[in-house]
Amino acid sequence: MISYEPFYKTLKEKQISTYKLIHQYGISRSLLDRLKHNKPLSTVTIDDLCKILSCRVEEILVFVPDEENRSIQ
Repeated sequence: MISYEPFYKTLKEKQISTYKLIHQYGISRSLLDRLKHNKPLSTVTIDDLCKILSCRVEEILVFVPDEENRSIQ
């Protein structure tokens, strides 16, 4: 499973609010909802977030193995 928990840590570290993302950078509320609920995002969207936050992908998302993924390995 992909978790976007690092995204919120990065926002806090960079002192950027979700309000600022919406109003200054044009990020939609639905995108923030997708992040909050760990829904899939396109690589284009992840690239955009990295540019806005001047960060690496690892500062936006992390892979967390779940039971299903463990059995595949």
